[in-house]
Formats: sequence, C-alpha cells, structure tokens
Amino acid sequence: MDVPLWFALLAVGYLGVKLIRPPWWLIAVLLLGGYLLADSLLAPVIDAAVR
Repeated sequence: MDVPLWFALLAVGYLGVKLIRPPWWLIAVLLLGGYLLADSLLAPVIDAAVR
C-alpha cells in the first residue's frame, strides 16, 4: 500500500501534537522556519547534511 508523503506527514504531525502537546507558537515557528529555510541559500547545505 502506497501512502502519499503529505498524508504521512499530516498523520505524524497530528499524533505528535496530540501526544506531546507542544505550544502552538512553537509549531508555528518550526513550520515557518522550515518553509523559509527550504527557499534560502542554505538549502543546498542542509540537503547535503541530511543525506
């Protein structure tokens, strides 16, 4: 069974919020920071470090 990546991320995110209960501002900062880093000059460096 193939699960789309967006659905898997949504499910993991939902479970993480329900189980860990981080503050909403922390979730917003992580989402916005990840979005901004993905489109920055640091993206190739981060991509190389993750691989």
